[in-house]
Amino acid sequence: MLTFAGAYTALITPFTRDGVEVDLARLTEHIHFQAKGGVRGIVPCGTTGEAPTLEEHEHVAVIECAVRVGTPLELQVIAGAGSNSTAHAIHLHRLAASLGAHASLQVTPYYNKPSQEGIYQHFMAIADSAELPIVLYNIPGRSAVAITPETIERLAKHPNIVALKEATGSMDSASEIRQRCSIVILSGDDSLTASFAAVGAVGVVSVVSNLVPDRVAQLCRNIANNDLAAVRHSHEMLFGLSRGLLSLDVNPVPLKCAMELLGRDTGVVRLPLVRASDAVRATVETLVREAKIADRLESESTVMRPNHTRAAGAML
Repeated sequence: MLTFAGAYTALITPFTRDGVEVDLARLTEHIHFQAKGGVRGIVPCGTTGEAPTLEEHEHVAVIECAVRVGTPLELQVIAGAGSNSTAHAIHLHRLAASLGAHASLQVTPYYNKPSQEGIYQHFMAIADSAELPIVLYNIPGRSAVAITPETIERLAKHPNIVALKEATGSMDSASEIRQRCSIVILSGDDSLTASFAAVGAVGVVSVVSNLVPDRVAQLCRNIANNDLAAVRHSHEMLFGLSRGLLSLDVNPVPLKCAMELLGRDTGVVRLPLVRASDAVRATVETLVREAKIADRLESESTVMRPNHTRAAGAML
């Protein structure tokens, strides 16, 4: 049985400059960067990966790349496979299993606003559909409904439902979940990783680790070692950047802006998201400089590293 703990990076999906194609060569580079930084795993095709704008063949290609590249690097792959259609979520869950993912990330059905009984039956149907561990994703800010602690307690009895990405921002919710059951809790907010650890969380699905995987991995090691002083230091080193990336604009717009400044991505997001404004870009550049995460930044006048030339397997 796999255990889930530590730092997991919610991967961006790199696009070509025109946004038409997924750049799998750049994604491969990024996965190697994550492994070198010491994270426990990667989460492709989630919110940060702009999953709602990926065509199914792109979704397949991104997960396949994550598994093919990440598994030999000893990274766990938790593949985004959620949907507000139970039948479609089952399809994506089985697809993730067939592609070799170690688990699937299953978000609360969005837009439908189901009852707690509907949420329970949705996740149970997915869990029954394939022998693949499930990480529940509790994010009412995007889905309009939360999975209550009572429902999580019921769901945790299923052997395939093993962990929870808790992105409610509520310490009370995390505390009650831990009192009710032993499901693995991972913070869904970088700025709350240290706080959630105090009530039983054992890691994070991180946005900021796209930039600084080593720092987020160190924070999680400090948590595992119960070193409060070291946890506080790691948290303070990450706090400004973590908060900025999720407050200046909708995720992953500020993150992709930061990665573009660092020469690690084109900065392209797909509609209905749009590129960071000049004001956001200036603030992101300040945050990156203050975080001291690179010796240099790419400026607007600097020619970015060209996209990889089209080659077999390089782009989708």
